[in-house]
Amino acid sequence: MKIKPITLKLILMNFLEFAVWGAYLTSLGRYLGNIGLGSQIKWFFAMQGIVSIFMPTLMGIVADRKIEAQKVLSLCHGLAGVAMICAGVYCMRAADAVAFAPLFILYSISVAFFMPTIALVNSVAYNALGKEGMDPVVAFPPIRVFGTVGFICSMLLTNFLHIGGVAMQDSYTQLISSGILSLVLCGYALTMPSCPVNKSHEGQSLADAFGLKAFSLFKDGQFAIFFIFSMLLGASLQITNGYANTFLGSFASDPSLANTFAVKNSNALIAISQASETLCILLIPFFMKRFGIKKVMLISMFAWVLRFALFGLGNPAMPGVLLFVLSCIVYGMAFDFFNISGSLYVDQNAPADIRSSAQGVFMLMTNGLGATIGTLAAGAVVDAVGVFDNPAKWPEAWYIFAGYAFVVGILFMILFKDPQKKAQAA
Repeated sequence: MKIKPITLKLILMNFLEFAVWGAYLTSLGRYLGNIGLGSQIKWFFAMQGIVSIFMPTLMGIVADRKIEAQKVLSLCHGLAGVAMICAGVYCMRAADAVAFAPLFILYSISVAFFMPTIALVNSVAYNALGKEGMDPVVAFPPIRVFGTVGFICSMLLTNFLHIGGVAMQDSYTQLISSGILSLVLCGYALTMPSCPVNKSHEGQSLADAFGLKAFSLFKDGQFAIFFIFSMLLGASLQITNGYANTFLGSFASDPSLANTFAVKNSNALIAISQASETLCILLIPFFMKRFGIKKVMLISMFAWVLRFALFGLGNPAMPGVLLFVLSCIVYGMAFDFFNISGSLYVDQNAPADIRSSAQGVFMLMTNGLGATIGTLAAGAVVDAVGVFDNPAKWPEAWYIFAGYAFVVGILFMILFKDPQKKAQAA
C-alpha cells in the first residue's frame, strides 16, 4: 500500500511534537533533585496543569479567528523553544547556584506556549488529511502513534547521551535539547497545508468559545460524578512523571545499587511505560466490547494502585527491579483506559451541540485541575514524608499514593452507574 506524502509529513510532525516533551518530562525531576530543588519539583509539574486550564483555549481562539493554525503552531513552538533554551543556558551559567525563581519563570513561559501545541498539532493534521480526502478517524491514529515513538526516542536519547561526561538526564542539557527540537518544529510547521480561519466564529461570545455551555452537564448527576472522578484520577497523572526518575536516582546513595541499570538508566526503564501506552491503545476496542465503559475505567483506576504500589515494593537489584518493570507495563492501562474510555463516555452521552465543549471540560478536569491539584498534593506528601532527607522513606510515599488511588477506585465503583446497564433499565 502506497503511503501518501502528507502522511509522512504528519508522522514527522507528531514525532517532533512529542520528542520536545520527552526530552525532559520524565527526567526533569531528577535534575532538579540533583541541584537542590527537589522540594520545588511539584511547582514545575503543577505549572503544566495550570497553563493547560486556559492557554490551549486562548491559542485555539486565535487559530479559529485570527491566524492560520499552522502559523500559530509555529509561533508557539518558537516562543517555547527560545524560553526553554534560555532556561538551560541559565542553568549552565549558574552551575551549582541555580535559583528557583529565574529557572521557574523561563520554564513556565516555555510550557505556557508548548501545552497549546498538542491540540494545534491535531487541528493541523485533521485539516491536512481532510484536504487529501482522507478520513481523520481512520488515518490519524496510526500517525499519532509516532508521537509516542518520538517521546520514547527522546527519552532514550536523554538517558544514554552524555555531554561533558554527564548524562543528559542528570543535566540542564535536557532543557536545551527540548528547546532545539521546538525550534525545528517551529520551522517545520510552516510547511504544513494552510488551515483556514473560520470567520463564522467572529460573532461568537467568549463564553461559547470557552465551551462554558458544557458545564451545564454538571446538572446531570452521573455526569457530575464522572467529571469529579476525572479530576480525582487526573491527580495521579503527573506523580510518576515528576517523581519516578527522582526516586530511582535516589538509590545512587547506596553503593551496592548505584551502578544497577535501573539507577544508571532510569529514563530508559521508564520508557517502558510509554511503550506499554502504545500497545494498550490497541487493546481498548477488545476491552470495551468485552467489559463495557465502567469496568474499563475501573481497570484503569486499579492499575494506578499497582503502578504506585509496585514502585514502593521494588528495588533496582534483581528480582526487585522486575516490580519496577511491571509497574511500567501496567501504566499503559492506567493512562489509556480511563482517558480513552472517558472520552468515549463523553462522546456517547453529551448532547451533540456541546459534545466538543464537553470533551474540553473532560480535559480540563483531568489534565488541568486534576493534574495541578494532584501534583501539588503529591509534593506535599513527598515533603511531609521527608524523602529528600531520607531516601529510605520513598516506599512510604508510594504506598500513600497507592492508597489514594484505591479509595478513588472503590468510590467510583459504588457511585458511578454503568451507562449501558442504565440504558437497558430505561
